[in-house]
Amino acid sequence: MPRRTPKKTDPFGYSEMVWAETLDPEYAAVREDLRRVAMSEGALSVKVKEMIVIGILAARGLQYGVAAHMRRAVEYGATRQELFEALKAAHIPGGGMAYSVGIRALQELENDGIFGKTSASPPSKNRRRKPAER
Repeated sequence: MPRRTPKKTDPFGYSEMVWAETLDPEYAAVREDLRRVAMSEGALSVKVKEMIVIGILAARGLQYGVAAHMRRAVEYGATRQELFEALKAAHIPGGGMAYSVGIRALQELENDGIFGKTSASPPSKNRRRKPAER
């Protein structure tokens, strides 16, 4: 009986990249080395690097990429609240699209049970802080 090799997966959840590797394995290897170096622990943690990527992908309108990188951020310890705060920060330079795309991706993770059985906190009626007096 022929031995089966395990199906390869992309660490970021992009199945098309596994397929693209068959088109040019040498290029895929170089691309993988770049990703490995750029997205590994360094002065910034993997979790923080993923938050940066999430903001950029959200601003570009790439919901599938936002969801994939949110899943990886959760693997590295990100909480639902941290992801939400990253989306709020991305909203400033990225506009409404970044926020909307990010929220849809966050809801996708919530619906998939990624965060367990916790429920979202109800919004506070007075979340705005008064500016500090000078």
